[in-house]
Amino acid sequence: MTAAKLEIPDAIVAALGDWVQQQAEAAGAGPRAALARSEQELQAARDELGAASAAREAAQALAAERNEEIEQLMAELRNARAIATDALVGKAKDQLAIDGKDAQLADLRAQIERNVAAAAALSDARLQAEMELVGAVTARDNYAAEIKDLRARLAARQTERA
Repeated sequence: MTAAKLEIPDAIVAALGDWVQQQAEAAGAGPRAALARSEQELQAARDELGAASAAREAAQALAAERNEEIEQLMAELRNARAIATDALVGKAKDQLAIDGKDAQLADLRAQIERNVAAAAALSDARLQAEMELVGAVTARDNYAAEIKDLRARLAARQTERA
């Protein structure tokens, strides 16, 4: 027995080829669109991450600047305390030699109260600077947490697509 050779006309072969081509393109259109959307989302996430990184760096620079200001204020406060103490001691010695003990005690008490008030004002300024630093550090930590969250979301999306 000889097998008969089946001949398919070229028009049918061409039509079948066109149909297969159309089906392949239709099947690939959805994944191509999803890939394009994913690439756009990835670029948006990268842009957002870049902005968050820039904001974090700015917050870190501000925190460093505030830290320097706090250190300077602390040094000025120590210097002012030393000068005030030296002045009080010197003045107290002079007054003790001249005035009676009761008047001297009242005057010294008033000076101490003024120095305590001045020290409190300096302490308040230092506390204010420290609070601003805490705010800058908190902002930096918030940006870091946001960056971490964005990275996790990006990783999750990449995992979903893989």
